[in-house]
Amino acid sequence: MVRIDGSTIIGMVHLKPLAGAPEFDGDREAIIDRALADARTLAEGGVDAVLVENFGDAPFYPDSVPHHVVAEMTRAGTAIQNAIDIPVGINVLRNDATAALSVAAATGGEFIRVNVHTGAKVTDQGRIDGRAHETIRLRERIDATNVRVFADVGVKHASALGAASIAAETRDLIERGAVDAVIVSGAATGESTDTDELQTVTEIAHQASIPVLVGSGATPDTIDELLTIADGAIVGSAMKVDGNPSNPVDEDRVEEIVNAR
Repeated sequence: MVRIDGSTIIGMVHLKPLAGAPEFDGDREAIIDRALADARTLAEGGVDAVLVENFGDAPFYPDSVPHHVVAEMTRAGTAIQNAIDIPVGINVLRNDATAALSVAAATGGEFIRVNVHTGAKVTDQGRIDGRAHETIRLRERIDATNVRVFADVGVKHASALGAASIAAETRDLIERGAVDAVIVSGAATGESTDTDELQTVTEIAHQASIPVLVGSGATPDTIDELLTIADGAIVGSAMKVDGNPSNPVDEDRVEEIVNAR
């Protein structure tokens, strides 16, 4: 089980466009080859876990993805589980928690990321409503209680539908959403996480013994400061060639982040 203990680094495995996505190039094996290469580089570089995400599938389905996406994610998750010895998590974009939980349960994943778990957000996919009631009940129903739910507050690429403060959103996630960890991100992929917001969320979450993860913007220059507040960080862009999330994982960048914490 991934330990979120104040210095945890979760590296991103951003999958290339899957079959059915506009940018899919017809080569399923290349998707798995890249995913395995990235996962191994992250593991060998010293990250504590990896999070597998269908990053290449834009434009994303807002909630339920088609069955073929679930199948492709399951194949990738299984291959990665068999290739590395660190915990693996699943995120099915944009917000298919049912699929993520099902893939994690089937492949031995230890956690999922849910972008909108409670409340409602206006996003580039339109309005997305949290379905915590379904996700938490499904976890019990399919005997996947070992799969932890990590959920975002202040979701990337989104605006809140309503006037709830970051503090109120955090309390709802914890008290009414039954999350296992809270994620705090910047406004978009790779953008810095606001340290004042991070401090607010962490203070509230720690009162309930819930860990907090930074969800975007961690770099070798900022990771040490961020981890004086949060319990861990999910790092994607900063570990990629040229800092581009679509590029392969860069071994040197991984080691730089890991050594800077």
